[in-house]
Amino acid sequence: MANESCGPTPAPSEEAKPGTRMVHCVKFDKDLPGLDRIPWRGEIGNASSRAFSKDAWKLWLEHSKMVMNEYRLNPSILTRRKSWKNRWKQFFFGEGAKLPEGYVAPKAKG
Repeated sequence: MANESCGPTPAPSEEAKPGTRMVHCVKFDKDLPGLDRIPWRGEIGNASSRAFSKDAWKLWLEHSKMVMNEYRLNPSILTRRKSWKNRWKQFFFGEGAKLPEGYVAPKAKG
């Protein structure tokens, strides 16, 4: 999960099983196990499978849920896809993920 600044937290250092496809993860800047499959069709899916570790992808999924909820985005609406693609690029290749202005993290249950 992301830290307060929404930067990457260190990936767990598990030994990869023999035959695991390794990638040099752009988010963590080290060699880690890659995704098992291409997550989307097209440019984003191909780039994801080549450059992101499983750990970075989990981090993106958590971040993207927060962004969708905060901005009430629906990636299936064509007019919003460009915004979604830009957020994806910024998260992995830009300065990093920034929290939406005014975002308050949910309190832990229990």
